[in-house]
Amino acid sequence: MTTKPYAMKSSAIAQDAPISVAAAKRQNTLAGRDLCSIRDLSAADVRLILDTAHAVKAHPELYWHALNAKQLAMFFEKDSLRTRMTFETGINTLGGSAIFIDQKGSRLGERETLADVAHNLERWIDVIVLRTYSHETITEMARFARVPVVNALSDIEHPCQALADIFTLEERFGDLRGLRLAYVGDGNNVAHSLLLTAVLTGVNITLASPKGYGPKAEFLAAAEALAAGAEEVPAGTVTCVTDPGEAVAGADAIYTDQWTSMGQENEADLRQQIFASYQVNSEMMSLAAPHAAFMHCLPARRGNEVTDEVMDSAQSVVFDQAENRMHVQKAILLLLLDAARDATPLTEGSGARLEGVRPFTRNPRKRSTQSSF
Repeated sequence: MTTKPYAMKSSAIAQDAPISVAAAKRQNTLAGRDLCSIRDLSAADVRLILDTAHAVKAHPELYWHALNAKQLAMFFEKDSLRTRMTFETGINTLGGSAIFIDQKGSRLGERETLADVAHNLERWIDVIVLRTYSHETITEMARFARVPVVNALSDIEHPCQALADIFTLEERFGDLRGLRLAYVGDGNNVAHSLLLTAVLTGVNITLASPKGYGPKAEFLAAAEALAAGAEEVPAGTVTCVTDPGEAVAGADAIYTDQWTSMGQENEADLRQQIFASYQVNSEMMSLAAPHAAFMHCLPARRGNEVTDEVMDSAQSVVFDQAENRMHVQKAILLLLLDAARDATPLTEGSGARLEGVRPFTRNPRKRSTQSSF
């Protein structure tokens, strides 16, 4: 890593900071779109999501009725705690409701075509959230459905997680341009979305993985393309190494994930041997900057990729990340359904609303054109 040490350029964003909702009222470039991949987003789109999330977290009461009567359908082929809970609680506190469909028994598209499923859903609900094995399931649903589709995890990306991770870093450090983030472990779906989001927010990310287990070349190419197209924020850099010590030396944050993802259980024993030297422990944390944060998307396999000492330390922000999934996903739903501007001011000291929320009108469909994975 050859970049200069990160110097905080502005104060960290306090969780109770009086952030104006004006940021959420700017022109909405995400209305009616899908979020299948971070590749669907520009730096300005990411900034809009983060600013809206900050506003929503600071003043959740202003959005209690923004999605009144809106319906979210969640189709999950994989187990979930954080993803399901944060989407359900998120839309519930915005005035809408969530319908959960467990697809672990049969994957989407087996009982009837994805096109038929999509054409049914678009008649009943307002947004579709998918947690699947195949990324193509998500992109195909988005191709057919006339309502927004959100990727809540696929085999190659986890965009909502990455956006919440960057949001958490911003809360802790403020301006992220030049911040050094080390990702240690498997170059999986979380790593893919994280490196793309880092580039769009000016974060310099170094990924350390064993040979043959790094991020896919197409995502590294996508990161370069996003960096070349970034205008508002100086793009971050992406570096891949095999030595975890090299990656974390002087880093401002260290991120890891499970060595074996869902669907790779047959590789668990082999992976535990290959990744043994990539465990984030107190010795590895000591190589980072003194102020370094520890990050994990959870669930964690304590004693494997991270020790209890690090997981439970004051440097750990893992539960902040988990909480922030809800705030970021609320922002995503508000923006895709074009309701972010429906924050209603409150009468000072009374808690009474000054005026009702304007009726939601569906915007003409704007199909995603950038998701090609």
